[in-house]
Amino acid sequence: MHEYSEPDEHWMHHALALADRARREDDEIPVGAVVVDARGQLVGEGWNRNITDHDPSAHAEIVALRAAGRALGNHRLLGCTLYVTLEPCAMCAMAMVHARIARVVYAASDPKTGAAGSVFDLLSDPRHNHRVEMRGDVLAEEAGARLTAYFRGKRGKRSD
Repeated sequence: MHEYSEPDEHWMHHALALADRARREDDEIPVGAVVVDARGQLVGEGWNRNITDHDPSAHAEIVALRAAGRALGNHRLLGCTLYVTLEPCAMCAMAMVHARIARVVYAASDPKTGAAGSVFDLLSDPRHNHRVEMRGDVLAEEAGARLTAYFRGKRGKRSD
């Protein structure tokens, strides 16, 4: 059994609830994201909306970053932590770098398109003028189970 910090576990559970909403409300891939400021206050949240909104950039992380930017009145999200149920892709990772997110905490790794170490390591690449602290594998089994069930359902396979 993994040990997590209380805030990391709390906010990842919140992101998992948003992932459930993505599947239930929009029939989207169940990925949820939350942005928390340096004081531990929720400033943005979102779930995958790219299919629903016909927007290839509307991944959970981007939706949450946009909400946080509006809430804080700034495109720089200094001191903020982004929690997401799936390892960020290259697009989302670079948006985090440009937003100057301090920290990213993700649940399940993405061995196909992950950009936080699985396929690419964009968040800590020393060539950027900003590096993002990362922590993975927080409630990964719970997030992975949601993704597996979603894709099995789409393929018409029984979910175990």
